Amino acid sequence: MGAVAVIGSLAFIGWLIWRAVKRKPIKAHLVSYILACIAGVFTFTFFLSMDLPEVVKILVSIILGGVLIFIAAWFQRRVKADQL
Repeated sequence: MGAVAVIGSLAFIGWLIWRAVKRKPIKAHLVSYILACIAGVFTFTFFLSMDLPEVVKILVSIILGGVLIFIAAWFQRRVKADQL
């Protein structure tokens, strides 16, 4: 998996250079999407190399972060509705 991530990173850099040499426009959303895919592969590789208890801790942290983001958005929506 690590090799796939490295090859993907090199291919992305090569693609950026190729587009720059050809003077073709590079869309920001496409670059963001490619970077997210490469980051996902690196993250997946990192998780596969961890011990199981560490993976559980990280998953709990991600779920807790999602819950906290939901609560913050809910409070913000309530405050905004009260101000109207």
